Amino acid sequence: MHMADPALENIERDVMEYDVVVVGAGPAGLACAIRLKQLQPELNVCVLEKATAVGAHALSGAVIEPGPLDELLPAWRDEYKGIRVPAGRDEFAFLTRTKRYKLPTPPQMNNHGNFIVSLGNLVAYLGAQAEAVGCDVFAGFAAAAPLFDDQGAVAGVRIGDMGLDKDGAAGPNFAPGPEIRARTTIVAEGCRGSVAKILIKRFRLDAGKSPQTYGLGFKELWQLPPGRVEPGMIQHTVGWPMDQATYGGSFLYHLDQDRVYVGFVVGLDYADPRFQPFEAFQQFKNHPSLKSLLDGGEVLAYGARTIVEGGWQSMPTLEMPGAILVGDAGGTLNVPKIKGVHQAVRSGRLAAEHVLEAGATAGFDSRWRASPGGLELYKVRNVRPGFKHGMWLGIANGALETLTAGHSPWTLANHADHSALLKLDQIASPDRGWGERSLKPRDRVSAVFFAGNAHEESQPVHLKVADPNICATRCAQEYGNPCQHFCPAHVYEMVDDGAGGRRLQINASNCVHCKACDIKDPYEIITWTTPEGGSGPNYQSM
Repeated sequence: MHMADPALENIERDVMEYDVVVVGAGPAGLACAIRLKQLQPELNVCVLEKATAVGAHALSGAVIEPGPLDELLPAWRDEYKGIRVPAGRDEFAFLTRTKRYKLPTPPQMNNHGNFIVSLGNLVAYLGAQAEAVGCDVFAGFAAAAPLFDDQGAVAGVRIGDMGLDKDGAAGPNFAPGPEIRARTTIVAEGCRGSVAKILIKRFRLDAGKSPQTYGLGFKELWQLPPGRVEPGMIQHTVGWPMDQATYGGSFLYHLDQDRVYVGFVVGLDYADPRFQPFEAFQQFKNHPSLKSLLDGGEVLAYGARTIVEGGWQSMPTLEMPGAILVGDAGGTLNVPKIKGVHQAVRSGRLAAEHVLEAGATAGFDSRWRASPGGLELYKVRNVRPGFKHGMWLGIANGALETLTAGHSPWTLANHADHSALLKLDQIASPDRGWGERSLKPRDRVSAVFFAGNAHEESQPVHLKVADPNICATRCAQEYGNPCQHFCPAHVYEMVDDGAGGRRLQINASNCVHCKACDIKDPYEIITWTTPEGGSGPNYQSM
């Protein structure tokens, strides 16, 4: 966390010692912690989670392949009591503005044997299992920065301070964050983690790799009138409201008790600076085929998060002295399958086994890439980058890659999302017809309410803008301040500066921790840092 008060840099901090510290209580981190204790019960293992409770920041579709979880916890199907609906039939469709055309379901989207779950519920269950085997699980502890030993190896993390005022100085309730020191650090923060970002840069883990690319996903939980839901049905669409050059699509997962998950994903490599992902999500919900399903229903929860989409060629090196990246922090999600939970569990488990067998972190990267999880990513490595020339060419390329089982003699490259954004004078934005919003929530501020967001207004702004003058000058002229458009929570706003100009106002308390700003900002001057532990969304049953 950025410190405005230099006196805080040298403050005395409590030190806690562990054999292994796991940063992030998601499926990857908890799978790692559980496996460590299964194999070596005497290990001292600590799991840190920035949310107020384990599972409160967990957000995914989420249709899961149960195999890796069955292997880790054979009794989970009997013990887990959260949302879990066996997958039924699959549907894949192409949308125009008013029509819906059914298409053949791609083989990767065959969900026979899978489950629709709430990732928040599932992660809460895994957290309880980690505690049951003897792990110390600390919710509300946000890892602010990595620690290093005298040789430069990762030696743990520092927890963010509590009770700082808006200027970053110690307030009356100041409590310095302790240092959590460990022989091995497992970084499992999820997509675009702040500690992972520091480590990737410091150890040049992305050297020789294709740039990482991301998607921005929206999800809502709806309660519908009786009789509309077909429990277990899994529906995906492509096409409208996206144009042919913009990657993305939707999901509709039918639950029990007349509930349904409604979701939409936009590739953050889009070119139009005026494009508004939240508005595209609203358009999708108001498509005739969706509105007839949702009309008269009630939205119960909303969330948004970024999704790591680069795959095999964009995965950083997953190891460094003293630490390992697992799960989405390492880019293990399988985009064509639209699944990452099974990969997260696989990578976390494998990291635990590697650390105990090898006695060090060295060698994990090659071991993961040669494992079933790594080979799964290699097989589909060319599907996502094939969409950079448009939807239809992307679908054709995906079909070819499926037919050849990934044996193409080439590997397509990804490109950094911020670099894909064109300037205002380089692109003519189409009339997208924003405006239809009869279904709630109708705007981003209302949506944040359904995310259960909570940030102390008095804490420092955790979104750091290196040079706000760029926002009011170059960015306004060249891109039209796209941060106002891509943020799903209305965090960024250009307001009157009182002197005839405009200035950037950051509504940090709206932030749902999606990190799209850290990814899509064309000048790369926005840095997402951890707010006080316990801050942020509270995703109930998402």
